[in-house]
Amino acid sequence: MASEHETIVILDFGSQYAQLIARRIRELRVHSVILPASASLQTIREHFPKGIILSGGPASVTSVKQPKWAKGILQEGIPILGICYGMQLVAHYMGGRVAATKQREFGRAKLQIIDRADLFAGLGQSGSIIVWMSHGDRIEKLPPGFKPIAQTENSPVAAMKFVKHGCQFFCLQFHPEVAHTIHGKKILKNFVQGICKVRPTWTMGSFLKNSIEEIREKVGHD
Repeated sequence: MASEHETIVILDFGSQYAQLIARRIRELRVHSVILPASASLQTIREHFPKGIILSGGPASVTSVKQPKWAKGILQEGIPILGICYGMQLVAHYMGGRVAATKQREFGRAKLQIIDRADLFAGLGQSGSIIVWMSHGDRIEKLPPGFKPIAQTENSPVAAMKFVKHGCQFFCLQFHPEVAHTIHGKKILKNFVQGICKVRPTWTMGSFLKNSIEEIREKVGHD
């Protein structure tokens, strides 16, 4: 198991991109682990996460058949990045309003950046970037204390943040992990290394070495 100084936990809500998110984090030389959305708060804590990413998924927060998840992570003081469905979850449980759009937004979209600090640091000098959207719901009302940091023609709140009272929530309606999103890797780097303060020290070699040592300790001479 990774130390408390190097792990990003990804909670998977059924996203087709969960593995890709993990890969992008590892490309930044940071260890990541995927857990099911239903993982208990205790299980999440056992990984000593420096940051938590809430993946996208096919569900809707407006449905009664929402995936079960440990809502307590919102009170853990750990930086959180909500992606697509993950953004809608945060908005819904923090007091915002999520509703179905009249027209599903799918494919490339021009993202107008409002706030170039934190998540969008070093981006959008021209004022906009191209991102990849895939959603049928959108944020109709911001949760208390949140501020919009980007928008598209169809999504007035395409990204939002809440940074106060020891909490750091950042949410994106688009998918930064896919190649279609320009500067997506930079956005993830800003979250992992800039916001979560994780040092890029992880490699597959060190992971294999630590894993072998852990297995030997557990197996012994058996």
